[in-house]
Amino acid sequence: MIHQQKLELKRCVPTFLSNHKTLFVVLWIVGFATLFCWQRNIVDGFLYFRRGVPAREFPKLRPVAFNLTDFGGVGDGKTDNTAAFERAVAAVGKCRKRGGAQLNVPAGRWLTAPFNLTSYITLFLAEDAVILGIDDEKHWTLMPPLPSYGYGREHPGPRYGSLIHGQNLKDVVITGHNGTIDGQGQTWWKKYRQKLLNHTRGPLVQIMWSSDIVISNITLRNSPFWTLHPYDCKNVTVRDVTILAPISEAPNTDGIDPDSCEDVVIENCYISVGDDGIAIKSGWDQYGIAYARPSVNILIRNLVVRSMVSAGISIGSEMSGGVSNVTVENLLVWDSRRAVRIKTAPGRGGYVRHITYRNLTFDNVRVGIVIKTDYNEHPDEGYDPKALPTLQGFSFFSIHGQGVRVPVRIHGSELIPIRNITFRDMSVGISYKKKHIFQCAFVQGRVIGTVFPAPCDNLDLYDENGRLVRRSASQNMTDIDYDF
Repeated sequence: MIHQQKLELKRCVPTFLSNHKTLFVVLWIVGFATLFCWQRNIVDGFLYFRRGVPAREFPKLRPVAFNLTDFGGVGDGKTDNTAAFERAVAAVGKCRKRGGAQLNVPAGRWLTAPFNLTSYITLFLAEDAVILGIDDEKHWTLMPPLPSYGYGREHPGPRYGSLIHGQNLKDVVITGHNGTIDGQGQTWWKKYRQKLLNHTRGPLVQIMWSSDIVISNITLRNSPFWTLHPYDCKNVTVRDVTILAPISEAPNTDGIDPDSCEDVVIENCYISVGDDGIAIKSGWDQYGIAYARPSVNILIRNLVVRSMVSAGISIGSEMSGGVSNVTVENLLVWDSRRAVRIKTAPGRGGYVRHITYRNLTFDNVRVGIVIKTDYNEHPDEGYDPKALPTLQGFSFFSIHGQGVRVPVRIHGSELIPIRNITFRDMSVGISYKKKHIFQCAFVQGRVIGTVFPAPCDNLDLYDENGRLVRRSASQNMTDIDYDF
């Protein structure tokens, strides 16, 4: 009887699953389909899956809760809700002594011009709630240029503010049931390419000079410019956020740009945008040097990132206030131009130091690891070319991948040498069989244990136990090749 049941069980298993390769493909497809359905909130075409499902109740995260509809909000995608948001935020502001209040945005399409947040606010976006930015720049507020940049990033003078903005705030939460903030950046990108804008484009969300910021469980998409820009903030957490923009023809749509920020955690996010997935900044040339606010103590982990134009995770190029104590771990960068990059130039001043990369995976990436010291873009002619940045203390542990054209390109210079860099446990499958694909110039550091592809001669070699095998005599040698 038992033998017969086993035979019946075997008949229930399709024959094609007996092939291990086929089984792997089937499991991969199932896994991908599961992930795809999980992300359905960010794809308009999948909204029909939820028809007939009761709306999830709003959790109460503050002592007081308001609904946007209480202030005249209409979620039809056509009505201007700017005044409703302003009245609602003002009501939240009156609850400060009671611990703040929660502003619920129900399902719907809530068109609005830029509006400001207040302290002790939880902005909660329901499932299928979409905050839509009005795409006419006449409705966007003009603001003074950022002090550490000298003038608007793209044009002299005032800059457009962000769709959702805050200054000098404390305890701000933007969260929800994966609702969406959509900047409708398509019009902005087109006008930028046609040179029809007279001011620097605005970010989607910008919080300045603030502390205790949490952004979680939402989708940010189609920003006119940088998507999420915390500026000179402390204690910032970004968790379980999806950030989307077209991977081409969406200029400067960086995902998250911590700028002169301290104590930042970015984790469990999916980012696919038209520029850097993340770019850590701290001001531009002489203006950043004078502002003197570094970006420090930043943890980035458990991310999937795609950037066909720039890099998955960048530091710089605006890093004149300094960047230090950064850890990037458990990162997958796929179908991208570069995976991780540090970029700077003479005139920046400042420093980049104590940066750790751990457990990185590159999948179909043109260049894996990049350090570039000639990124010569400056705010004006007033920069000091003798203001040289210092670059030191970089660790790359457990680096793996496939389909990588150039795994490493570390381009120091006589003016800006790169010091104290370490590689350990690196094995990257290459797509271009050329001798010099681990490229170096003016770099001092070490390789511990076995690394593939073979490292450049600039680096000292140590065995797995940390014993010196070979001391480099050619730290200043260069074999940088940008032709492939």
